[in-house]
Amino acid sequence: MNKLKLNYWIDVGLAISFFICFITGLIKWPGLIKIVGVSAYRTLSFSNISILHDWSGLIMGLLVLIHLALHWGWIVAVTKSIFRGE
Repeated sequence: MNKLKLNYWIDVGLAISFFICFITGLIKWPGLIKIVGVSAYRTLSFSNISILHDWSGLIMGLLVLIHLALHWGWIVAVTKSIFRGE
């Protein structure tokens, strides 16, 4: 797999895991369900929502580390140019 496709799939995975983590985090937020008036717990139990939230957060963290490792050379080059005043 070439680097362009690898970056694409990592970014897709990051986006999916972010949205799952974000949505389940909102659902888990105390009092938010009462304010909105929608019960997400009819479909999924609180424990299943927590499991989705935890795993998507772990996957997102792992993908961020891979993303940073793949772009490390660029990060170093840009940081050097910023501190040199270029």
